[in-house]
Amino acid sequence: MCGRFSLRLEPQVIGHELDRYNLPVNEWIDQDQFVPRYNIAPRSLAPVIRHSSPKNSARLGTESLEDSNHQLVMQTMKWGLVPHWSKYEDKSLNTINARSENLVSGGGMWNSLRGRKRCVVVCQGYYEWLSKGKDKIPHFTKPKSGHLLLLAGLYDSVELQDRTDTLWSFSIVTTAASNEFAWLHDRQPVILSTQKDIDQWLDTSSQRWSEDLAQMLSRAYTKDSPLECYQVPKEVGKIGMESSSFILPISVRKDGIEAMFSKQKQAQATSATKSTPTMKRKHDRVLSKSTKILATKIEDSSDSDIEILEHHPPSAKKKKI
Repeated sequence: MCGRFSLRLEPQVIGHELDRYNLPVNEWIDQDQFVPRYNIAPRSLAPVIRHSSPKNSARLGTESLEDSNHQLVMQTMKWGLVPHWSKYEDKSLNTINARSENLVSGGGMWNSLRGRKRCVVVCQGYYEWLSKGKDKIPHFTKPKSGHLLLLAGLYDSVELQDRTDTLWSFSIVTTAASNEFAWLHDRQPVILSTQKDIDQWLDTSSQRWSEDLAQMLSRAYTKDSPLECYQVPKEVGKIGMESSSFILPISVRKDGIEAMFSKQKQAQATSATKSTPTMKRKHDRVLSKSTKILATKIEDSSDSDIEILEHHPPSAKKKKI
């Protein structure tokens, strides 16, 4: 599955990165609704690339449906597809991901979308959680090159009864995990890692599903564009949390709880190194002298005044974090 991803880049940087994939975007619809984030969660707004619809093509100066499929637009959409036949948004419907097997078989709600409404989801990388017993450890997967990661997606638009504007939404297509990442999870998003795959997925001119598309979905990605995967901070699991450390290996993290514990360990190690036998003997002499004075006071007291006293080392004060 794919339940979180990152896109903390400004629009101009995204545009420059898309040029590397030969994806000239003519327009970014609802660009002002996109907020760059390290931690994009379901029901958030994020940009996808699609071919222009006939309505948008007229504004861009084209006339036919065939021409419109040569025009690329970026559009900010809601993550979690809402089908076009909906009257209200069903928040219990889990459509953040679309299983590739369902697209290939042509069953269910995806059948009406797979031929006509394919898109590319733009991100820096995606998060996945490794299960170890009851513990879930987040990992981040991204291109080793540091460039954008492009994922296969589907989109739809709908006029809901409780909204005055059209709702555009998308889903990320997932498939069986490759051998390289099966240790992490049994599913992963379909990564469009070659120019051929990108062009083929976005080409909806025929308005039909093909066997070539089905074969494309059978592979998670090609090794022409190597990926890297590493553990990241657990705080990424909290919706709304934001930090640049979320996309960095936890071993190099310089903020937060992990860093605090690391500093404490270093301080303890330094303190232990500075503790010498001479210092220890001095401490023992002071403690012995204090004990003798205390015993003398008890002995000199009357029976009615005697109290049972125990020596307790002073407790360490808690540091404020």
